[in-house]
Amino acid sequence: MIHLPNLITDLALILGAAAVTTLIFKKLKQPLVLGYLIAGILVGPYFDLFPTVQEKDNIQIWSEIGVIFLLFSLGLEFSFKKLMKVGGSASITALVEVVVMLAFGYATGKLLGWNTMDSIFLGGVLSISSTTIIIRAFEELGVKGQKFAGLVFGILVVEDLIAIVLLVLLSTLAVSQQFAGTEMLISVVKLVFFLILWFIGGIFFIPTFLKKTKKLMSEETLLVTSIALCLLMVVLATQVGFSAALGAFIMGSILAETTQAEKIEHLVKSVKDLFGAIFFVSVGMLIDPEMLQRYLGPVILITVITLVGKTLSTTLGAVLSGQPLKSSVQAGMSLAQIGEFSFIIATLGLTLKVTSDFLYPIAVAVSAVTTFTTPYMIKVAEPFYGWLDKRLPEKWKTSLARYSSGAQTISQASDWQVLLKGYLTNTVVCSVILIAIGLLSSIYILPKANELVGVRSGKIVTAVVTFLAMVPFLWALAVRQVQGKAFSNLRSQNKYKGPLVLLRIARITLSVFLIGFMLGRFFSFGIAFTVTLLIVAVLIIFSRRIQVFYDRLEARFFSNFNAREAAAEAQKKKEPVLAPWDAHLASFNVHADWEGVGRTLEELGLREKYGVNIALIERGERLIPIPPKSERLYPGDRLQVIGTDEQITAFRSYIDYHVPALKHARSEVELRRYDVQSGSQVFGKTIRQSGIRELAHSMVVGIERGEERILNPVSDMMLEEGDVVWVVGNPRRTAALFRTKGEAPRNAARTPE
Repeated sequence: MIHLPNLITDLALILGAAAVTTLIFKKLKQPLVLGYLIAGILVGPYFDLFPTVQEKDNIQIWSEIGVIFLLFSLGLEFSFKKLMKVGGSASITALVEVVVMLAFGYATGKLLGWNTMDSIFLGGVLSISSTTIIIRAFEELGVKGQKFAGLVFGILVVEDLIAIVLLVLLSTLAVSQQFAGTEMLISVVKLVFFLILWFIGGIFFIPTFLKKTKKLMSEETLLVTSIALCLLMVVLATQVGFSAALGAFIMGSILAETTQAEKIEHLVKSVKDLFGAIFFVSVGMLIDPEMLQRYLGPVILITVITLVGKTLSTTLGAVLSGQPLKSSVQAGMSLAQIGEFSFIIATLGLTLKVTSDFLYPIAVAVSAVTTFTTPYMIKVAEPFYGWLDKRLPEKWKTSLARYSSGAQTISQASDWQVLLKGYLTNTVVCSVILIAIGLLSSIYILPKANELVGVRSGKIVTAVVTFLAMVPFLWALAVRQVQGKAFSNLRSQNKYKGPLVLLRIARITLSVFLIGFMLGRFFSFGIAFTVTLLIVAVLIIFSRRIQVFYDRLEARFFSNFNAREAAAEAQKKKEPVLAPWDAHLASFNVHADWEGVGRTLEELGLREKYGVNIALIERGERLIPIPPKSERLYPGDRLQVIGTDEQITAFRSYIDYHVPALKHARSEVELRRYDVQSGSQVFGKTIRQSGIRELAHSMVVGIERGEERILNPVSDMMLEEGDVVWVVGNPRRTAALFRTKGEAPRNAARTPE
């Protein structure tokens, strides 16, 4: 008999249970995460009705892989530019909300008689909202386009970053088992150092690597390469003392700045979904129903604190950041839940064995309840604001409105602010790179050099190599002119010459210190001091050449950093690729549960969103060729849609129900080209005046005029002799309009299939 490893049996059990429960939850229109949790309970050790997973340790490893891919995918959606664009409102709101909920969680834990670590981790669990649940709820309720939704998305971006920092801080706290201020500060400085270093190095090298190998990258190769980069960063992060989740998040954020980001995100999605399902099922396996019953009171209390506390703290933070009261209330009630990051934080406490067994199932139970309440909280946010607005005193409302408008006033930064910000950024970045080069050379290069050429020669060789690597960044730190315009404006004023000189001296002093720090690891103080003076002289003498080299490095970095936006901008400037002569007809069925049912074509805006045109609607025995924009769509309608392959694919993903082509629609509607001649009925008329729509029940979708190609021309465009007009509609009626007087009827040219 063939022996089947328990791991395969367990995976079959987990995925089978997940498939069944998620199908049920999909039918009930509930979040799939809850289905995974219930699947975990069913196959877990606390439920005997179904077979139980045998090797939980192996499944735990798979679930850790699931966390890695969840964070990697989150990083791909994150992008550091997105954080920069979030603005102060979202950042202030997120910080206020996290700090308040950390305090609420800690106080609640102490109120319940829990120990210090349980209370701290409870605060961490309650502080982060669920990105997945909110995005899904916004899509289902159709509020993604509203003003408050933009604020919510910004808050979620900042919260995700804070969650990564929380994981690091909680790990440090769990190991030290005390509030050691120095250790916490060192951990934060270490985190900032490595974040800057990894981001700069990643942006400099990885986009260039992907660009150089683009022709060799099939989808399979790109997927393997992306996962390899993710896991390499995971290994690197764990080697320096951080969590695997942080490494995955950082690599995702780096790849998010490349031109391949969307493609990587698409390729990784299936892998993330698979391992993510295993992770959430493993979360459910740890839930003990008896423990939940025993701690039902704390579950109810913590759920209420989550709903009320997150609503109040987010609303308060948004108001303080200058947002109107309505948007603040809507944002607060939207964020009143906990989700996937809460599971990860709770898992961290369990893995490090610093939290009690009851905290984990309580966190999962609170998450499940608040997941159910989220859509209802979003729905009642606006009515609640209306109720609140009627009861607030007029003085309060006037003060809030004045504060909101004042806080959102754009103020221009002074030259000093611009200069100091530039100096600070330049100093931090260059210092991080210089320290990293020094540490890398002394820890890795020096031992190898000593083995190869001896201790004395090894030191000299390593020092020379290290110095050459540091030169451009030493020049940028000590000599480079930062924010030249602001500097010139300040230097022209006598009262600022002294402070500017002090800034220059401070930069040079820091450079000398870093040079001495590096050389001190190889030579005695006297030799290090002498060589430092020589290096400073080299920086001054060869300043121009070093500047040219540094400018190349900087240009490469910003080219990679802005490559994604540059590619998108270049695509916008290109002539439309989706030309009418590449188009074809495809048929779709209007399904009863499609969101477009009952809406007019004008409301749907299919032409504007997807570039497609509705050429024919078949409604029972009735045919509606070239339907007007006021025509509504109903269940059972069959649509004949014209567009290119890309447009049709995009529209198919929207309507999500493709059906075979109509048997008799070809004879009624076709895409054909017609030449405008001087004697035809359409010559010298606008598209609107030509009668193509009214008389021929057809639609002009493109015009070729010499070398120019015009897609979806406006109705006021004049038809000139020699124009090639692409028309979709009834070919017999349309051809009659384009015939000259006395010309015998003939078939127009069909578009090639």
